[in-house]
Amino acid sequence: MEKKKIILTGIRPTGNLHLGHYFGAVGNWVKSQEEYNEFIEIADVQALTDNFNNPDKVRKNVRELTLDLLACGIDPNKATIFIQSMIPEIAELTIYYSNLVTVARLERNPTIKTEISQKKELFGQGGESVTYGFLGYPVSQAADITALGGTLVPVGEDQLPLIEQAREIVRKFNSIYGETLKEPEHLLSSIPRLKGLDGNEKMGKSLGNAIFLVDSEDTITKKVMEAKTDPEKIHKDDPANPDICMVHYYHKLVSKDNLDTITSECKAGTRGCINCKRELAKNMINFLQPIKERRRYYEENPDKVDEILKNGTKIAKNKAEETMDKVKKAIKINYFEK
Repeated sequence: MEKKKIILTGIRPTGNLHLGHYFGAVGNWVKSQEEYNEFIEIADVQALTDNFNNPDKVRKNVRELTLDLLACGIDPNKATIFIQSMIPEIAELTIYYSNLVTVARLERNPTIKTEISQKKELFGQGGESVTYGFLGYPVSQAADITALGGTLVPVGEDQLPLIEQAREIVRKFNSIYGETLKEPEHLLSSIPRLKGLDGNEKMGKSLGNAIFLVDSEDTITKKVMEAKTDPEKIHKDDPANPDICMVHYYHKLVSKDNLDTITSECKAGTRGCINCKRELAKNMINFLQPIKERRRYYEENPDKVDEILKNGTKIAKNKAEETMDKVKKAIKINYFEK
């Protein structure tokens, strides 16, 4: 199939991927690489906006994240994985775009507004914790997208304001300098955010409720055995409500072949929670096995990982250079060109 549209997606290297990342995003990227020209950005510059004092963490996780992506099935022959900081054109484009957006508009962005509020709750009400780089995150993201000519950007609902901000920037640029850039469109994920093992609406490392793709079999089993179940089920033979049980919630993801039986036994009270958890742990381990095998292959072949990152970054840089040539011509700063 001819690849007509460019998909640009990014992920921050702040830790290993967990099941929420896989089912909410990366699994979809594996599918979309078959149909589109897909660019996956390792957004290390954006990771530094709130990890600027821990560069070792970001550097280490660039590689860890790349290993996770390849393990999940991202094919470097079909998708381009690149490192954001190695594309200076993105930073340059960010500077030009910063002239087109007011501080007031950035502060009104719902996504940024929410995150700033969270930061102020943690670090004080004065706003001292909000850096210039953090506030300008939507501008940087617009540069990410347009530098690579991205026409589709996979996002969840909470990220829609960022895409609209990028569209505004493109419209403003084109209205001043002529039709130069394409307005990106969002590709809204139909998969809701994956809940944590504790029932929390968000799965995350800091919450201690996530299963990571790199977790060992013993770790997976231990975490599953601590998962939240129906609090009204006191005894083994008590009927339970699978709709409020996190064990059943995860069975729906990895135990589809036996899901009807699991559900009916849960409701009838013929399925004990301990055995149900053990079955989930076994199915979870089996589900993750191909991912672990692919990761092991790349861990044992670090030169291949280096080559994938270098080649992907080179492809992305060439694309960004083409965009920057057009931008500089439009702004009339292409000095010395004949």
